[in-house]
Amino acid sequence: MAIDPIQLTRQLVDIESTTYFEGPAGHFLADYLGKLGYEIETTRVEQTELAGTPAGESERFNVYACAPGVTPEIVFSTHMDTVPPFFPSSEDEENVYGRGACDAKGIIACQIAAAEVLRAEGCKVGLLFVVGEERDSAGAKAANKDPKGSRFLINGEPTDNYLATATKGALRIELRAKGKMAHSAYPELGDSAIEKLLDVLDDIRALELPVEPEIGPATLNVGLISGGRAPNVIPDAAEAHILVRLVGPAEEVQELVDKAVNDRCDAKYTLHLPFVKMRKLQTELPTKVVKYATDIPQLTNWGEPFLLGPGSIHVAHTPNEKISKKELLECVQLYVKLTRQLLA
Repeated sequence: MAIDPIQLTRQLVDIESTTYFEGPAGHFLADYLGKLGYEIETTRVEQTELAGTPAGESERFNVYACAPGVTPEIVFSTHMDTVPPFFPSSEDEENVYGRGACDAKGIIACQIAAAEVLRAEGCKVGLLFVVGEERDSAGAKAANKDPKGSRFLINGEPTDNYLATATKGALRIELRAKGKMAHSAYPELGDSAIEKLLDVLDDIRALELPVEPEIGPATLNVGLISGGRAPNVIPDAAEAHILVRLVGPAEEVQELVDKAVNDRCDAKYTLHLPFVKMRKLQTELPTKVVKYATDIPQLTNWGEPFLLGPGSIHVAHTPNEKISKKELLECVQLYVKLTRQLLA
């Protein structure tokens, strides 16, 4: 059956599925693919961070689809979840707009459309759509415990329809400083947690991070800072969350950060996605390196990985998220072409 990836993108975008609340998107995909004749398998994914809260009871699960009785040679995969806030789809002559348009619901649509073309040619193809990529890759980690025997994995993220040859990794760091409350008129009676944290952050920001010749430098972003009680209170607690984009082993960066912190506050490493290099194919497809992390390091049991998808990462996670209709249609053909080359 021929799939219209533009229409399917809009249908998917109009389903709210921010991280932890992917259930409705999962049900839509399971039903949609089931009607196309796929055998559907769903895998529940725990709400670890929201356990014990009303949100922790919301349904979330991965969706795997393949023809009945078939062991796939190649699996297309991307994620169902989006970053907040949700906003529905719209379109003009050139683009589809809405949360997830390029990251990654347009990619889901292209992968389904490509799979239908390949299935008609007799290709043994599977589809794996996971939850939680935007937070902690929980869905990919769950999927990796139950691989289906595929030789190749084509992961989808916005690469502008370039075949990625490498991706940066990610290391999330949470810093927490403790102090002693006091009246701000008598600072000598207290101990400012915020000042401790600022000193640590200054030293971390001054670090010379590793550089990889083909990829460039590791980069660091202080994404969240919080703490204190009131302007007239010496703060007893403060915290900051940092994300480092890795170009090599996480241990190198962790050692540098630990030395900079030097026991002045607590440093906790809460997420590690490794830096990944992929095989360079002899191909007509244009190639490039991407600076973001993906689910690929958590899907090691699903075959040799490749990364390709329509859309620009520069508009992902923004109020103007969009995807070019032309790129959507082109990517279907690129997925088909890449699959034929890998299986030739």
